[in-house]
Amino acid sequence: MEVAKTTESVRALVKTARGQGKRIGFVPTMGALHIGHVSLIEAAKQHANFVVVSIFVNPTQFGVGEDFEKYPRPIEHDLEICREQGVDLVFAPTPAEMYPGENFTWVTVEKLTEPLCGQFRPGHFRGVATVCAKLFNIVQPDAAFFGQKDAQQAVVIKRMVADLNMPLEIVVCPTVREPDGLAMSSRNQYLSPSRRKDAAYIYKSLQKCRQMIDAGITDTGKIIAEMRKILSQVPAIKIEYVSIVDAETLQSVDRIAGKVLAAVAVRLGPARLIDNILMDAKKK
Repeated sequence: MEVAKTTESVRALVKTARGQGKRIGFVPTMGALHIGHVSLIEAAKQHANFVVVSIFVNPTQFGVGEDFEKYPRPIEHDLEICREQGVDLVFAPTPAEMYPGENFTWVTVEKLTEPLCGQFRPGHFRGVATVCAKLFNIVQPDAAFFGQKDAQQAVVIKRMVADLNMPLEIVVCPTVREPDGLAMSSRNQYLSPSRRKDAAYIYKSLQKCRQMIDAGITDTGKIIAEMRKILSQVPAIKIEYVSIVDAETLQSVDRIAGKVLAAVAVRLGPARLIDNILMDAKKK
């Protein structure tokens, strides 16, 4: 496994691999790797025969007062996981490598970034779209792999790639969950043992949503009210949003029809946690 820290070295190594007829799979991460990331690496290995993982805590997607400084950076542990998983190349740049001077050029995906997390993290998706565009230009993959847990991010990146005619496929992989249903996240390690138990109520609320839709209930107001009731059983959970939106446009819907995304964001102690499920009312 090669570890590169510069754009120049990544491009050289990818060029060699492509010259050997290899298909390039790319998994962009902020490190603190867990089994959710491992599932993305496994998917990349199925789609490609040269797998690149980036490890970069991107400062431009963190807002004022967010956890950029505290975000876990266990680089040696992350590299060991990549070695164990048979990753071919890790790109671990510094902020100065990715942003060598003041950045004047930004990628802004409109409309899709306004609802859900966009209401609470202004500028977040501008940072995400910009760093992904930069990474795609550096690595030049055939396919890039993202997790469904970050559903809005995946929708935004897919639209950016389509709108800007970027020559790669975006593959969205299923959310990986812990035994009690909690979505795997690098921020889960912020949780104390008691808060960790409380966090299971996030998935319980989403399960309630699924049960109600499966039972034929189409009024999203009723469903959201029941989801909020479940979350409210835990006083420590501070709800940011509970939403049911169109799976493609991310706009709120009053009635369930076709593909919808049920999404939740909460604050629990020092952690901001998000989760979601996709439902297709036509496929029951």
